[in-house]
Amino acid sequence: MSEWGRVGDDGTVYVRTGDGAERAVGSWQAGAPEEGLAHFTRRYEALATEVTLLEQRLRSGAGDPAQVATSAKRLASTLPTASAVGDLPALERRVEALLASTAEAVEKAKAARAEARTEAAAKKQMLAEEAEKLAGSSEWKASGERLRTIGDDWKALPKLERKADDELWQRVAAARKRFAERRTTHFGALEEQRTVSKARKDKLIKEAEALAGSTDWKPTADRFKQLMSDWKSAGRAPREVEDTLWAAFKAAQDTFFAARNAQFAAQDDEFRGNQTVKEAILAEAEGLDFAGAPDKATARLRELQERWEAAGKVPRDAMRSLEDRMGAVEKKVREAGEQRWKASSASPFEIRLREKVAELEQKLAKAQAAGRPTDELESQLATQREWLAQAGGASSSAAEPETKNEPGQRKAKSTTAWVRADA
Repeated sequence: MSEWGRVGDDGTVYVRTGDGAERAVGSWQAGAPEEGLAHFTRRYEALATEVTLLEQRLRSGAGDPAQVATSAKRLASTLPTASAVGDLPALERRVEALLASTAEAVEKAKAARAEARTEAAAKKQMLAEEAEKLAGSSEWKASGERLRTIGDDWKALPKLERKADDELWQRVAAARKRFAERRTTHFGALEEQRTVSKARKDKLIKEAEALAGSTDWKPTADRFKQLMSDWKSAGRAPREVEDTLWAAFKAAQDTFFAARNAQFAAQDDEFRGNQTVKEAILAEAEGLDFAGAPDKATARLRELQERWEAAGKVPRDAMRSLEDRMGAVEKKVREAGEQRWKASSASPFEIRLREKVAELEQKLAKAQAAGRPTDELESQLATQREWLAQAGGASSSAAEPETKNEPGQRKAKSTTAWVRADA
């Protein structure tokens, strides 16, 4: 016999009810009465454990309150007739309390699910709008990746009412389809364009390779510059051949410019002696006194100019500086001559003509040195000289009927020398 039950003499097992009465729960004939009570007590403990587990699931929030409520109702219906020995009234009270708690939890769960669906609907609406915006994007890699992950984000959200969920998903699917179609069209057109670019670059390579052995240095170098510009504007060829095409084009270009540089380097070595001669001529020319002894200095400069022209070409890296220094000497001659003209009885018109002749002669000398066309400058210079001769003759008739030809008044061999003789 125990606090909650006993075994009768005939083997019947009884449990005490809440009102102090007894209820038969089974029969025990297999052994001692204590063993029978222990057997039915273990059945009670199993029921108590099930109630405890339901209480824990409800408190933790891990379980669905509705499922907990279903299990609690099933227990509540079986406890009054349970074949167990123990404090069944206490278990019934715990189950009743559990049912009350589950009712409240079920309502809270319903509210939470409704809120979650509302939030999910808003998020899915945003995902649909984002997908539709990306459908028109041309950032193919980034946008394509994001449209893929939008699908993953969608799956992670709670489902909505079926119709609403399907409508929003169809918007996402349609946007992804539009993007995929645009991307396919774009890369198809790009592939076609790259095929055209390859054909253009093949043509440029053929021309570059044909020019690689040319020794017509300046025109060929100019053409290579244009070919490079055409290469840049040709667009990219297919990725798998672009580097190969560029290597072929660059090899032809490098071949030409390496040969040209070698030729120029050899020429520069040959011209170093000429540079030394011209530097010596310049040193003497820069030391001439055009203010104190203008006629003597001018005559000497003419001689130096003839030697300058006869000295020949100089290395390219020295050409500009030497020409600039000789130009400075010429300018010094002109300025000294201008001062003499202004101090003489020459008319303003004659002075302007002399200045114009000097200006044209300087331009002509530079054009000749650079190898540029000179026909137009020579024609203008001839006209200005003719006018100057006429103006000078009129002035000489009025002021000096007869004059001897001084060294500074004769026509020199070169056009540059003429400027200095007139000075």
